[in-house]
Amino acid sequence: ARKRSSPVFAAVQDNMGALVARLIWTAFRARRSPLQDTTVTDGAIYKRHKRPRIVSDQSDAYSGSNIQEEHHCQAIGILTSGGDSQGMNAAVRAATRVAIFKGCRIFGIREGYQGLVSNLIEELSWEQVSGIMKLGGTVLGTARCDQFRKREGRLLAAKNLIQHGINNLVVVGGDGSLTGANIFRSEWEGLLQELVEKNELKDTDITGLEHLNIVGMVGSIDNDFCGTDITIGTDSALHRIVEAVDAITSTAASHQRSFVMEVMGRHCGYLALMSGLAVGADWVLIPEDPLSEGWESKMCAEVKRARDGGRRYSLVIVAEGAVDDQGSAITSQRVRQVIETELKHDTRITVLGHVQRGGTPSAYDRILGCRYGAAAVMAILNATPETPSCVITMQGNRIQKLSLMECVNKTQDVGVALKSKDYAQALDCRGRSFANNLSLYKKLRAVQPPDKVDESNRFTFGIMTVGAPACGMNSCIRAFVRMSLFAGHRVKAIYDGFSGLAEGKVEDFDWMSVNGWAKEAGSLLGTNRTMPSDCDPSLATVAQLLGKHGIQGLVIVGGFEAYHCVLQLAEARDQFAEFRIPLMCIPASISNNIPGTDVSLGADTALNAIVEALDVLQKSATSNRRRVFIVETMGGYCGYLATLAGLAGGADSAYIFEEPFTVNDLQADLTDMIGKFRSDLLRGTGTIVRNELCSEQYTTQFLMSLYNAEGEGLFVARELILGHLQQGGAPSPYDRCLGARFAVHALSSLIQKATESLTDGKLVKESEITLEDTRFCVGCVSAMSPSTACVVGVVGKNSTCTPAQELKGRTDFKHRLPLEQWWITLRPLIKVLARSKKYAFEGEKYHAERDETDAGVCDWMDIS
Repeated sequence: ARKRSSPVFAAVQDNMGALVARLIWTAFRARRSPLQDTTVTDGAIYKRHKRPRIVSDQSDAYSGSNIQEEHHCQAIGILTSGGDSQGMNAAVRAATRVAIFKGCRIFGIREGYQGLVSNLIEELSWEQVSGIMKLGGTVLGTARCDQFRKREGRLLAAKNLIQHGINNLVVVGGDGSLTGANIFRSEWEGLLQELVEKNELKDTDITGLEHLNIVGMVGSIDNDFCGTDITIGTDSALHRIVEAVDAITSTAASHQRSFVMEVMGRHCGYLALMSGLAVGADWVLIPEDPLSEGWESKMCAEVKRARDGGRRYSLVIVAEGAVDDQGSAITSQRVRQVIETELKHDTRITVLGHVQRGGTPSAYDRILGCRYGAAAVMAILNATPETPSCVITMQGNRIQKLSLMECVNKTQDVGVALKSKDYAQALDCRGRSFANNLSLYKKLRAVQPPDKVDESNRFTFGIMTVGAPACGMNSCIRAFVRMSLFAGHRVKAIYDGFSGLAEGKVEDFDWMSVNGWAKEAGSLLGTNRTMPSDCDPSLATVAQLLGKHGIQGLVIVGGFEAYHCVLQLAEARDQFAEFRIPLMCIPASISNNIPGTDVSLGADTALNAIVEALDVLQKSATSNRRRVFIVETMGGYCGYLATLAGLAGGADSAYIFEEPFTVNDLQADLTDMIGKFRSDLLRGTGTIVRNELCSEQYTTQFLMSLYNAEGEGLFVARELILGHLQQGGAPSPYDRCLGARFAVHALSSLIQKATESLTDGKLVKESEITLEDTRFCVGCVSAMSPSTACVVGVVGKNSTCTPAQELKGRTDFKHRLPLEQWWITLRPLIKVLARSKKYAFEGEKYHAERDETDAGVCDWMDIS
């Protein structure tokens, strides 16, 4: 029997009534070990994960004492240096809280290396880093320091660190800042010895501090550091650029103007290139791809052809370091003069400047900062005197710990190559992915396909969208259509999925059919959840219509339904020859619940929408009474959005289906929340994120009632169901570029598999095809192998193409979930950063392996 004074009973009695009481009692009686909580579907068993292990009680959770004693003697300093970037504060917050959690003292060093020299060092507390994650820039400040470049300055810096007992340093900055840190480490023992000889320090002062451990995190909006896919701040800077372009194009189209937009990138054209790819710019100028003599005429010819094709505006993006092949600068003013002189266009210049550095960090940068900060502290704690300086990097979705100076040297090689006008070497140093993205952009920017194409193996491909809408679908379709036409193939667009196919909504797409699609939300082709087996009267209808239109390869863009559609068609190949064509599923689902890929189109945009909503809620509470918000996210049974939003939004808890929770867990989390408000750890607001189908019993309404009943006057609980807000809005830069990446990989796989499946059949003109003779038109392609029906995806940093039938054994069809999900390992970090329980936390597992085929910047949007 439950005590009548218990929080759960009170909430039920006062707010929910007898019905919910019965539900709670049923759930309480049915509780079992998470290891026994499984779902069996088609032979696949989904094992729901254990909650993080509690290693001790919560008695001192809100005291000022250290939480753990294992590293009580460690003192860590953290500074931000060089140019600021969004996401630095997330890294500082995570490093601070993980250090305190592990029993360390952590000191914030203000104004970068100047703070080391001027002794601007103060110990950080848990409360001091509350609320900073959503702020742009760096709360620690950053400044240039000429003193630190000299040994005298570093001598003073060493003395100041020793006085605070610090011999571990975390540096957030670019390659210059990290190089300075490594020099400091190499001189450390000599600096201490000199200070002792000068009687500025005693031998006892330096005991135990004879070695300096250095761990770097790269903060740079330019993404110009070799060895990592992406640096802190890059994604947010791309958001600023894309938002500006989307705003400018509406006024540009109204007046039929041309715009020249200058973006940052003195030595790296990454921002210009990726923003150009995301928004469909007419021309992009970057340092790594200098233009040859006569570039003015070529650029103007492309712009003119776009206007002649019906486009009402023109857009040229210029990196501030753009040059021609003689090394002469190409400025935005020069580009404007060329367009006005050659084309007589009304042309305007927009220089974004430091707008790109400012503003709220994107969800991606917040998560990246959290993961980097936690990994940096764990690297410090695992370091020995023999451990070389390292830098925390990311490849795919995996944290890596690499040699700091090896990465710095490779980065500086790019600058040397640019300075010596060896542009081929500079592009090679940037890495394979940078060159691939540049090649893709040049193909997509064209306003018409090549005049001459090889028609000897010309295929007809179909493309449709199935399932719920997701941002990035239109960018994917645009890229697929244009790349197909560029290669000489035909594309038939099928509106409204399989129901549209049954109604004859099929149209040949040309180059301009997808003009301007990249920035549009949802699916302009229209989408629904109709499966092939749902078509009237049967699968035979779908087979006849595919044959009628001569489709020799089919791309289905969508969520779990799209994957299921490919599976249905592949399994019906024995019955229908028309299905013996290459079939590709491109994952597009905000739930990110499709097997065979780590990430799906639309998930990043949805995540940003959730995080923006959390920011607004938290701001509303600071000017009002204290509140706890219960926020419900979409995702079906998949907890991806709830988990990542909880991490990026600084939530106190995130409830998901994959990690079962009980009455006891709810009560413990409630006790934590009350303790935080009593101790003023929360400044006005608490946040709980709940996945929509995480529990049948513990609904959003129930959680709100529970917290209202037990708030003890400390707070008032409110619910927010975000709903379809998560599916709308302009696609994020990540989703736009991911759509292009998926499209390229799907097309290359289609062409390869269609070519390999060619028979002695003969292509027939569409006008000669009848419903009674459908098999002959597809007779030239006969694809029966399971490898010809695939899910396109990204696993780690690699583009993949996994057979749908192979993925069947890795899928829980009842709950529409893949059996393995990489992001589950991030969940303990949410609890650690929320300080709600003393969980065992050892950080993420490092992945030491490295893809040496791309030793440069391992682009987070590698299309290869």
